Parts: sequence; structure tokens; C-alpha cells
Amino acid sequence: MKIIKNSGEIVNFDATKLKSSLVKSGANDLEVDTILKKIENEIYEGITTKQIYKKAFALLKKQSDSHAARYNLRAALLLLGPAGFFFEKYIARLFAAEGYEAKTNLILQGKCVSHEIDVLIKKDQVIAMVECKFHGSTNAASDVKVPLYIHSRFNDIKEKKHLVFSNNDLVSKCWIATNNRFTSDAIAYAACSGIYLLSWDYPKENNLKTKNDKDCLYPVTCLTTLTLAEKDKLLFLDIILVKELMNNSVVLQKVGLSENRMKRALKEVSQLCHFLK
Repeated sequence: MKIIKNSGEIVNFDATKLKSSLVKSGANDLEVDTILKKIENEIYEGITTKQIYKKAFALLKKQSDSHAARYNLRAALLLLGPAGFFFEKYIARLFAAEGYEAKTNLILQGKCVSHEIDVLIKKDQVIAMVECKFHGSTNAASDVKVPLYIHSRFNDIKEKKHLVFSNNDLVSKCWIATNNRFTSDAIAYAACSGIYLLSWDYPKENNLKTKNDKDCLYPVTCLTTLTLAEKDKLLFLDIILVKELMNNSVVLQKVGLSENRMKRALKEVSQLCHFLK
């Protein structure tokens, strides 16, 4: 069976990949097998991966809102755009969860010119800049031009002392974070230059995909019980992570949820935040 990827590439349907993504959603073996059989019976030659995703999402949502939310993670990151401002805040939250001090949206004077810095982090007296590359489509990738450009900015910034966390800060490390992926050349250049990368699937064992399940670091945009407008309102209220809604019915009232919808949303939040896989 031939299917069409988002990029337009035609590939063979791989039930193993679909099963793996269903398992990662938190669905049990019976639920996964039931959904997989339904989809295998409904797909046809030339169906798109997007259509398959929609079918799987709808079937998961019938089983559990939280299963669908977890399956929806990559699409949820796209909702942190369009400019990527909320993606920068999300990345700052991820580092903060790992014990870093984190500040966003800064302007630092380099040796030659000033630079807008997305995120600055500090841990164990080591300070790093984190530049965020947001893509509005899952097809896009950050190529080698991205680390080349950011590396030159880092070299300018590390030459000066800054007033951010203290009166005498030196930026000694550089990260680049993207909601999609890096090309092989971008990864090779970063490794050669000492730049740290974070993407949807890189590094292999500690990427955006795997970090979500650690300490409930899901973005609020993955919630299936809220509308897009309600998610936007939460972001503007500086509610970035799902766990920030735990026992927080007040903020849900602020975005206009009724009592019944609030209960359902908080149930989904609770299920997500108590998930361990």
C-alpha cells in the first residue's frame, strides 16, 4: 500500500510506525490493536499521512482525551507560533524544569553589535544562550545555515560581559532549539563547533519528544478539550505547560470555560500529568 507523506514523497505504509506512535500515546495493547485494525481497513492507495493521522487521532479521542493529546504533541508545538514567541517560552520552561534559571527575550551587546537573544539559561555558574528556530510546518528543517549564523552571533556575544543574572556574566555555551528537525549537515557543523542542538527527534535520548513525558512538560496547546481560541488565551496569560493548570480552575474560568467543560479539561490535565511510560 502506497501512501503520501506531507513532503509529497510516496512511501509504503508502515503499520509498525503507526503502532509505535499509538503505544506512545498511552493507549493499552487492546486499544492500539483495535485502532490499528480499523485504520488498516480504511486506508487506500494514495492516502496521505495527514489523513491517517486524523483517523488515528479521532479514534484515540474516543478512548481518552489524554491519549489523543499525547498523540497530538508535534502538531501542538506548531500552535506555539506563528512567530514562535511562545515556543521560546516553552523552551525556557523545559530548561527551568531541569534546574536552570531561564530568561527570555533579551538584548545583549556583543563585541561588534547588539543581539536579540531568545533564551538565556544558567546552571552551576555556566551561562548559555538558546536560539529558537520555529517552523510553521512539519516539512521544514533547519539546515546548516542556521548553526553557521548563530555560531557567529555567539562568538560576538561571548567576547563581552553582561548584566543578566549578575553584574559579571559571560556566555560560554550555545544551544539551538527547533520544533522540527535539523539536517545532517547542521548536526555535523554543530558537533564540530561545540554547539548543542535540541529538536523534535534530536538528541536521540533527550529530545522534545522524550522530554514531554518527563515531569509533565506538555504544552497547553496539546489539550483536546480546549478550543484554539481558549489555548491562545492561556498562552497570553503565560500558561505554557499543561501542569500549570493542575488545580488551577481560576485561570480556566478566565478563558470562559463552563463548569462542565472545566471538569473535563482538568480531568485531561490530571491524566496527562500522571502519565508514566
